[in-house]
Amino acid sequence: MAIIQKHGKNSCPQLVCKKETHPHDKTGVSGCQKKWPEQNAHWSRPLARTWTVVLLFGTCLLYCARVAMPICSVSMAEQFNWTKRESGMVLGSFFWGYCFTQVLGGYVSDRVGGEKVLLLSAAAWGAMTAFTPVLARFCSQPIFSMTLARFLMGLLQGVHYPSLASLCSQKVVESERGFLMSTVGSGSYLGTLIIGGAGSLMLDVYGWESVFYLTGLLSVLWAYCMWKYLLKGEGPIITLESLGSGGSQSKLSKRHWLRLFKQPAVCAVIVAHLCTASTFFTLLSWLPTFFKDTFPDAKGWVFNVIPWLVAIPSSLLSGCLSDHLICQGFDTASVRKLMQFFSMGVTSVFTLLLCGTSTFPWAVAFVSITMGLTTFSHSGVSVNVQDLAPSCAGALFGVMNTCGAFSGVLMVYFSGYLIESTGSWASVFALITVVNLLGLFTFLAFAEARRVDIDSAKLRYNNIHI
Repeated sequence: MAIIQKHGKNSCPQLVCKKETHPHDKTGVSGCQKKWPEQNAHWSRPLARTWTVVLLFGTCLLYCARVAMPICSVSMAEQFNWTKRESGMVLGSFFWGYCFTQVLGGYVSDRVGGEKVLLLSAAAWGAMTAFTPVLARFCSQPIFSMTLARFLMGLLQGVHYPSLASLCSQKVVESERGFLMSTVGSGSYLGTLIIGGAGSLMLDVYGWESVFYLTGLLSVLWAYCMWKYLLKGEGPIITLESLGSGGSQSKLSKRHWLRLFKQPAVCAVIVAHLCTASTFFTLLSWLPTFFKDTFPDAKGWVFNVIPWLVAIPSSLLSGCLSDHLICQGFDTASVRKLMQFFSMGVTSVFTLLLCGTSTFPWAVAFVSITMGLTTFSHSGVSVNVQDLAPSCAGALFGVMNTCGAFSGVLMVYFSGYLIESTGSWASVFALITVVNLLGLFTFLAFAEARRVDIDSAKLRYNNIHI
């Protein structure tokens, strides 16, 4: 009996059995029912949809908790007499903690399961958010307690996206990863919108403490519901024994890691993610200032809300489109490159158009299209790392995110230098375009979708079943 793939080697992972007419064949039809170990671990489609909704809400709450401090920082600075420099120290401490746990979170998730890491981290950063007002009130030096609290928040939230990548690579089939990652990724924009609207209202009516209390309690409640109803009350215990005895897929030696980083496809996905993250952080940081400098009479809520309203459906569209193309038989690598072309190539055109725009509506339109198409990377590089190395996708995504975070901060600072030295926003938008195109050309030239985390001999053996 021969196993035939339905849509081609890089398409939907559906297998059909074809019995050959050999009189002495004793294998029988039962041979086609044997599945690989990785396939047995995949979620069914209904369960995958349930997890998608749950992880969407979790990412939404993650950003609600993350953005709570920036929203409340002005009120807190007035109450505790912080200077601009001290406020910046509190806000910036989150980044340093966020960078340190990316690789560790992905590594642990690859070993024990991303759902356990997500659960424990959510319960921890949710509790930290709820206790933030208490720490500020009962500490003699609130500036130090808040700086430490934000650093710890960064440590705890740094494991979220690497754990998502690890969980998706282990539990979701290739043809449905784009939809899950893009849908869950849209939770970041939804969370930013919710905390920007509801959080600002609560801040004015009930005070800044209410924003932290509500966000933290909802986050802890989300973690409890995931533990109770999806994990069925299974204890999320991570022991040293479980870290040392992870599945054979997660045991990559130093030699294997060196071989992995020598693969052009792996280097390409890291460079592309680095460039995507850098340009996104730069736009996120400087666009409000651009609108205030260029259009001082414009309403702030317009340019702070509309781009995110466009980003949510755009992210969902990218996931549906990429999965549909793969199921139609298109090469997976080509689909990933197409998504990244929209994310980095087409957005560069609209970023350059901002240099010559002189009207507020056109500027909002160009920015909204740019931010909307940027979300297509959720179905590009963010999923490609799972194609390349599903056995260590969490750790590898942690490496990518760490590089992206550091480069993003450097590019934000350098953009500020350009604005001061040239007095023109065109230099910043030109820099964003150059970085985008650099990452795009690298990805288009070297990106692949075949597994590179295992030996080619093993891969050929696993693809032959008689």
